[in-house]
Amino acid sequence: MTKRAGILVAVGATVAGLVTAAPSTASAPATTPATAPLAWTGCGTKSYPTLQCATVTAPLDHDNPSGQPVTLALSRIPHTAKTSQGPLLVNPGGPGGSGLSMAGFVASSLPKKLAAQYDVIGFDPRGVGKSRPALNCLPKYFAPVRPDTVPDSYEAERTGRNRAASFAAACGEKHGELLPYMDTVSAAKDLDVIRKALGARRINYFGYSYGTYLGAVYAKLFPEHVRRLVLDSVVDPDGVWYEDNLGQDHAFDARHKAFAAWVAKNDATYNLGSDPAAVEAAWYRMRDAVKKRPAGGKVGPAELEDTFMPGGYYNGYWPRLAETFAAYVNDGDQEALATAYEDFAAVDKAGENGYSVYAAVQCRDAGWPRTWSTWRNDTWQAHRKSPFMTWNNTWYNAPCATWPVEPLEPVRVTNDAIPPSLILQATDDAATPYEGGVTMSRRLKGSALVVEQGGGNHGISLSGNGCLDKHLVAYLTDGTLPSGGSGAEADAVCGALPEPKPAPAAKAGTNTEGRVLHGLLGFRG
Repeated sequence: MTKRAGILVAVGATVAGLVTAAPSTASAPATTPATAPLAWTGCGTKSYPTLQCATVTAPLDHDNPSGQPVTLALSRIPHTAKTSQGPLLVNPGGPGGSGLSMAGFVASSLPKKLAAQYDVIGFDPRGVGKSRPALNCLPKYFAPVRPDTVPDSYEAERTGRNRAASFAAACGEKHGELLPYMDTVSAAKDLDVIRKALGARRINYFGYSYGTYLGAVYAKLFPEHVRRLVLDSVVDPDGVWYEDNLGQDHAFDARHKAFAAWVAKNDATYNLGSDPAAVEAAWYRMRDAVKKRPAGGKVGPAELEDTFMPGGYYNGYWPRLAETFAAYVNDGDQEALATAYEDFAAVDKAGENGYSVYAAVQCRDAGWPRTWSTWRNDTWQAHRKSPFMTWNNTWYNAPCATWPVEPLEPVRVTNDAIPPSLILQATDDAATPYEGGVTMSRRLKGSALVVEQGGGNHGISLSGNGCLDKHLVAYLTDGTLPSGGSGAEADAVCGALPEPKPAPAAKAGTNTEGRVLHGLLGFRG
């Protein structure tokens, strides 16, 4: 999907042929000899001085284990307690998000006593970051100034289609032998290679955004190897991936309206009007203005949408975005907008890699419409109601319309063979709308759904909400889950954090590491 979220043979047959295991208990996992012991070396940073790194090889094609390998990059914060609860694999989302720093983030965010009981393991999935080979299909694909995302003519629409098709073709030409194996099932099988290399009989898993789908697929393929499963900001497994993206269009528009309402409420600071509709109209006038004259020579309508989209992931960005908005509208400050674009939306080589993997996995995982009229009609229908980023999202995913590898069938993640899992979901999440958490909780027997009522951020645990973190800590400590009683959709409800105050906010990436990790690279994680 947005900021965003193959030919592996017969996934449906593979899943249907799995042996169903009885639910495991929550006791400490036994270990088995590692097939290839990992050589951990120090790679500590100022923030995470005890971080260690290693690599492990996995088959490119898991049906041909002696064939071409891929190398997966791993990180670890090792346990320090006398008794270990085993490995806790963590994933920030994507697909395409690097997880190496995630180990340090999670280990440092959990209570020290609890973190000391786990080997917290981060990893770059196949094709991502420091794993090899790494994908980069078409460098500079997002270089400004891109065409306006909303086509105002047949020619403009044709330009967008050709541009997306050029990305798909470049990916096929450059990474053709990899693309059949860039999919969630292959990535899930990689996780089991990591499990074996760690010498663990079972793993604990903690995933955000797209990482929730990866974790659910792993649990479907390897139920006997799951000990604990935490899913935060959940992908709707029934909408993978085209329908989920359409749902995202409406949810992001709602969050943009919430941002406009917050700016209106703080009109004394921003002087953009006290009526939310008037503030939103001013934003669209700004969009029209940068279409005629890109701000700072680099921010046209597409870049403007990209700059403000992070506000849909995390309202902590609203003060900075509102200041930028006001500076442009009230003072004509183009440089403020250009600087915000560089801080929030500019795509570097890591971003190019992330998008290439995103496209490769989503286009391979499931079928997408091959008839462009379907894309056009669905997009215009959504745009009429939710114009903020609908066409932007369509072009982000449009390479799937001409992807050079045939799609797989999505995995049915329904599961009654794993221990009870913990699901965390905000009601107003834009990137992974609320319905996904409800659906996943119904698919995973015995799971508990904890809802952040009125919350609109993406990636809600370990982000300052003590109520949510209480449930996370209890579950990771001894498997304790809340119980909402018969008929309750949610097993526990937490209030949302207060809205931000209209004060200058830190630039993107400063004091927001958790958000950068599992927000901006989430299923557009």
